[in-house]
Amino acid sequence: MVRDAFASFHPLVSLLYFAAMIGFSMFFMHPICLAISLVCASAYSIYLNGKKAVRVGLKFLLPMVVFTALLNPMFNHQGVTILAYLPNGNPLTLESILYGIAAAVMLVTVIAWFSCWNAVMTSDKFIYLFGRVIPALSLILSITLRLVPRFRAQIKIISNAQKCIGRDANSGNLFRKVRHGARIISIMVTWALENVVETADSMNGRGYGLPGRTAFSIFRFERRDGCVIACILACAAVVIVGAITGAYHFRYFPSVMGRWTGGHTVAVFAAYFTLGALPIIANLKEDLIWKRIESKT
Repeated sequence: MVRDAFASFHPLVSLLYFAAMIGFSMFFMHPICLAISLVCASAYSIYLNGKKAVRVGLKFLLPMVVFTALLNPMFNHQGVTILAYLPNGNPLTLESILYGIAAAVMLVTVIAWFSCWNAVMTSDKFIYLFGRVIPALSLILSITLRLVPRFRAQIKIISNAQKCIGRDANSGNLFRKVRHGARIISIMVTWALENVVETADSMNGRGYGLPGRTAFSIFRFERRDGCVIACILACAAVVIVGAITGAYHFRYFPSVMGRWTGGHTVAVFAAYFTLGALPIIANLKEDLIWKRIESKT
């Protein structure tokens, strides 16, 4: 995994950042806002996950965009610009097509931001932030967030091990596939139950839930964390004020209309882009510092 400078900040920085970007991405439907959020989320996801993010984007997210964009005009017939009539007699409007594309981009953008969240907000950070406030819930959420990645990795290990001894679930007749698949699932369930028992024993041995129990943490709030939080809050405040004052008002129905230019509008877009590109800026700055140090040695 690549070194992520933004992930090295205090967990509160990551929490505030992702809360702002995911929230803005879900509510701001202006095309420029959607484009900014999509570009920033895609760039950060590719930086974190590399070729895996590209494969997931092309294999799952791109078809999802096409499917959602085509599905909306079949059920939404609002709009004044009629392009054609469907076989059932309902109109096909330009506005419904554009809104379907915008909704698809919004959905993919939120998924991309959550993939970045999953890579940056590890379980120890989540427990550090919420362990004292909601200890039971934070533990459950932490375990749940780790459940799917761990199970996927473990079932891959088990499948490869079974494949090496001729028990591949993808070869042979249907009976052999079912039998080998059932064996893999049985091994997986056994591993999961043993892991639950080991986790419970470990937590019990460490005194989890006892009154007065302290917790070790490697996280320290530093001056740079305060500077980044101030930047996040300032950019978020500009974006929120812009939304309240209608700086990037945009509508899709009954006709497409919205604000694209103007000093106030451009300033809000610039703040939104700065907020979205903050992790990339932090990593570029870190890379420049490392290159400068290496050039001096």
